Amino acid sequence: MTIIVVIMTFIIVKTIMGSGGAIVGLKNRLKEYRARDNLNQSDLGKMVGTSRQTISLIERGDYSPSVILALRIAKVFGTTVEELFLYEEE
Repeated sequence: MTIIVVIMTFIIVKTIMGSGGAIVGLKNRLKEYRARDNLNQSDLGKMVGTSRQTISLIERGDYSPSVILALRIAKVFGTTVEELFLYEEE
């Protein structure tokens, strides 16, 4: 667990906002997993303790979730943070 926290913190710090406000290099598969499980953004937000707007921002790549939120989202889908959030170097 500690390794995941350190890696996610490093990724977040390393990829802090690029031009236009998007997180550079951080991609996610959140929309794909939501569709698979037939969840809308509001439902997922309630399940993980955040808003629909936050889920939307994460999906668009305009917001990087905290490690805690990323872990909660992964738990809902029965997968790992690494499976949902991908870091690709430019």
